Amino acid sequence: MNARRAIAGIFAPARHGINSLSHDPSQFQQMRGIRVKVRNGNLEQALAVMQRVMQSSGIERLLKQEQTHHLKNSEKRILARKNLERKIRSQDHARKLQMILVKKVRGL
Repeated sequence: MNARRAIAGIFAPARHGINSLSHDPSQFQQMRGIRVKVRNGNLEQALAVMQRVMQSSGIERLLKQEQTHHLKNSEKRILARKNLERKIRSQDHARKLQMILVKKVRGL
């Protein structure tokens, strides 16, 4: 049920959109969600593009986090370890990038 709410929230049109009654241009908002053009009736290609866009925007990760089934303690430990490894790897990359930028700024 939570996944349905998440999907409905992601693909719902924005309130006070272009079709609203107010004519103030500052209140116009774009439609929320992902739009993919189907070219020449090629639905398979459009679905592949949509999947790539969802992965890159993080929507797929949000939907996977909305789990409704029970997780065993061993699964929780595995997920916690993976999250910790990802966090450490991200910090290492950020540290390396910062060192490279500092060297570049100092002209070394």
